[in-house]
Amino acid sequence: MAYSWIMQKYILEKLRGEFLNRGSLDALPENIWKGMSSLNTYGTNAIEGNTLTYDEVETVLLDQKGVEKPIADIMETLQHEKAFRNLINRRARPIDLINILELHEEIFKGLMADAGQWRRTNVVIRGAQFSPPRPEKVVMRMEELIKEYDQRDLEGEEPFTLGSWMHHGFESIHPFSNGNGRVGRLLLNLHLMKHNWPPVNVLPGDREAYLKSLQAGNRGDLAPLTDFIMVRTGSSLLNLLSQVGTIEDELKPLVKFQGGETYSAKYLALRADQGELPAIKVKNRWQSSERALQLYIEVVGRKASGAQ
Repeated sequence: MAYSWIMQKYILEKLRGEFLNRGSLDALPENIWKGMSSLNTYGTNAIEGNTLTYDEVETVLLDQKGVEKPIADIMETLQHEKAFRNLINRRARPIDLINILELHEEIFKGLMADAGQWRRTNVVIRGAQFSPPRPEKVVMRMEELIKEYDQRDLEGEEPFTLGSWMHHGFESIHPFSNGNGRVGRLLLNLHLMKHNWPPVNVLPGDREAYLKSLQAGNRGDLAPLTDFIMVRTGSSLLNLLSQVGTIEDELKPLVKFQGGETYSAKYLALRADQGELPAIKVKNRWQSSERALQLYIEVVGRKASGAQ
């Protein structure tokens, strides 16, 4: 396992520890869950072509007002948000075929004739150099996927590598006629939440990196997808800690951390771009927290001294 991966995991575990010291996912205030579900719903739908902007999603979900957009896009928004919020209750159940079918039906009921049903036709994944299994083999392949997932989980496989393996496997099977991306990302978040990690968001700006990481998985290299998930987990932790943490968790532009013994804003932005420094991009500018920066400085020092 690469040294940088170990250090990245160290930072995430420290941030998660700070978050869990203040409660749990179950204990999050309602307004925080609403914000999380709005952002997640906006991102996962937008990368699939839904026309609602983030402001419009908040208008529909938070203000409970109408917007002038196609009714199907509004229904997708309402139903995905409900499915996302319900993940907290699904954590007590195993990840199995029934759970997966229910997720698909919850999002696409009234929008797809075969909502909650395995596909009955062949499908093509754009850009992939392989074809998903024929429809008569979908159930068998899904059963194999879940069986291996359960075994690897029982053996204690690291959650991020297991999550990337499962997510890529699900998307490779493409078990539904449509909506595989959204169900697959909910399934990934269910896996993370079952292991006490926060859900991750895939936003429009992440789309290219996300698709490239899936394509790398098609070539047998899951490391980019694992890294993608870890970087987005860092963003989720920063977002949560900024709302429930201390002054050390306040999000600030990187330029605010210049001076003293810290690095330049330009250097920190490069590290954020590379996923080494947990950060959130706001209006094309990176923001992070004092806690995240100090953890980054700590692991850089450990790396320089050769400590494990």
